[in-house]
Amino acid sequence: MDEHEWLAERFEEKRTHLRAVAYRMLGSLSEADDAVQESWLHLSRSGTSGVENLGGWLTTVVARVCLDMLRSRKSRQEDPLGAHVPDPIVSHADGSDPEHEAQLADSVGLALLVVLETLAPAERVAFVLHDMFDLPFDEIAPIVARSPTAARQLASRARRRVQGAVTPDADLTRQREVVDAFLAAARGGNFDALLAVLDPDVVLRADPSAVPPGASREIRGAAAVAMRAAKGRARAAQPALVNGAVGVVVAPRGRLLMVLSFTIEHGRIVEIDAIADPARLRQIDLAVLND
Repeated sequence: MDEHEWLAERFEEKRTHLRAVAYRMLGSLSEADDAVQESWLHLSRSGTSGVENLGGWLTTVVARVCLDMLRSRKSRQEDPLGAHVPDPIVSHADGSDPEHEAQLADSVGLALLVVLETLAPAERVAFVLHDMFDLPFDEIAPIVARSPTAARQLASRARRRVQGAVTPDADLTRQREVVDAFLAAARGGNFDALLAVLDPDVVLRADPSAVPPGASREIRGAAAVAMRAAKGRARAAQPALVNGAVGVVVAPRGRLLMVLSFTIEHGRIVEIDAIADPARLRQIDLAVLND
């Protein structure tokens, strides 16, 4: 086995971990894969001379790549009409998730990813590396071009923002009851029933493919969201496990059009994220929940 083949094998052993790091930083499966591929190019060009901890070295590389991507996204202001809607991971109903999906879904929900989207790039990187992957601040500091103390402050600011986010209901049975009630009300055009299952301050976010041209991609308030839901494609919607929580797929005649992810708190829906971009939908391994 030559050195290139040996490096490729070692890299494949780390790919799942690297993709998990990149997904948490970027909230995009395709961008996470791009970042992981870029880290492989770094490794193949530079080799392992002087590298004592290959896993740590690759984590640092992919983190720097992600930081550059986040800064580029921020500088382009590519999404002026609303927050970037993160890609969901859809889990198998029987629990037999592929390893990479299990790692991505185990502690990351769309509610958290939406909060992470509001952080400055360096804050997000510092928080993800320290709070999610236990990287010490001495190692984070050179990645974000700060001192260890400043890196700690970045993570602390990010943590305060994250801790202020909603905490979703964890019970899948209760989630299913709420989602089923939402679907029944939407299918029947029952405005009052929709209001009953929506939090007064509910937020609906949609990617550009999920709404008609010129339509608002963010709707706030139970009445406005209920009006949108009553006009949707609820008859083609079915419950599914989305990122380890109960959500919805819209697939008329078996053709996937949209995935809805719900954040549920105290028995009411507080956030809905709609994903309809075909490229993002192709990244999702679907599992519809049976009645």
